[in-house]
Amino acid sequence: MGDTTPDFARKGSGGGASLANLSAFAPGRGGRTVAEIAAIALTALVVIGGAELALRLFDVPLYVMPPPSAIAAALVTEFPSIAPHLGHTLVELLSGFAIGASIGLVLAAIITQFPFTEKIIAPYILLLVTTPMLALVPLLILRFGFGYTPRIIAVALASGPMVMINAATGFRRVDAAKIALARSYGASTLQIFWKIRAPMALPMILVGLMIGAIFGLLTAVGAEMVGGGFGLGNRLTTYSSMIQMPQFFAVVLILSMLGIAIYLIFFLIGRRWASWEA
Repeated sequence: MGDTTPDFARKGSGGGASLANLSAFAPGRGGRTVAEIAAIALTALVVIGGAELALRLFDVPLYVMPPPSAIAAALVTEFPSIAPHLGHTLVELLSGFAIGASIGLVLAAIITQFPFTEKIIAPYILLLVTTPMLALVPLLILRFGFGYTPRIIAVALASGPMVMINAATGFRRVDAAKIALARSYGASTLQIFWKIRAPMALPMILVGLMIGAIFGLLTAVGAEMVGGGFGLGNRLTTYSSMIQMPQFFAVVLILSMLGIAIYLIFFLIGRRWASWEA
C-alpha cells in the first residue's frame, strides 16, 4: 500500500489521481457536458459495434465467442431463470461480507490499541491473505454440506483480512500532534479512538470494505463453481458444460455489473462521508 490515504474528493477539489477519482463513474458538480456524454456513448458504440462486426465478419462460432447482440438476447431471455441464482449469490456475499468485515474492523481496532496483539494475530492474518479460500471450500463442504454455510464462511475468510489490513493502516495514520492535544485536554483512549482515529481512518476503511466486498464476490462465485446446485457460479459451470456461451457470457456480464455496483456504492458513501479530507 502506498503512503497516501485514498480520498473521495469531489470534482474540482484538487485531489490526486486514485481509484476513487474515476469521474467516468461519478460525475462532479453540475453533471457532464453534452460533449462528454457524446464521447462516452461514441466510445461504447465503437467498442460494442466493432466487436459485433468483427465476430460476424470472421464468422466466429457462437461456442467460441458470441457477439454482443447474442449475449444481450440471452440476458433478456434467460434472466428469469438466472434471477433466483443471483439471489443466492447475493445472500452468500452479503452474509459472509457482513461477518468478515465486522470481525476485521474489530481486530483492526484491537491491534491498533494493543500493539502486542498484532504479533499474535499477524501470522494468521498473513496466512489467510496468502491462502486461496477456494482451496478450503471442499473441506468446508465436507464439514458443513452443500448449503449456504461453507460459502458464507469462505466469503468471510476472504473479505475479513482485507478489511482488517486497510482499517488498521488507517487507524495508525493519525497525526500524533492531534492525539497529544486531545490527551492534554483529558480525552480518554476510547474518546481518542472514536473522535480522532476512526474519522481520520474512514477513507482507508472504505477502501478496505470495497476490496473485501470484491474479493468476497469472487470467492462466492468460485465456491459455487466448486460445489452446489445454485448460485451464479453454478450457472457458469452449467452453461459452459452445455456449450451455451451466450448464456455463459450473460452471467459474466451480470457479475461485472455487480462488481461495478460494489464500487459505486462505496464511492458514493465515500463522497458523502469522507470527501471532507480532501
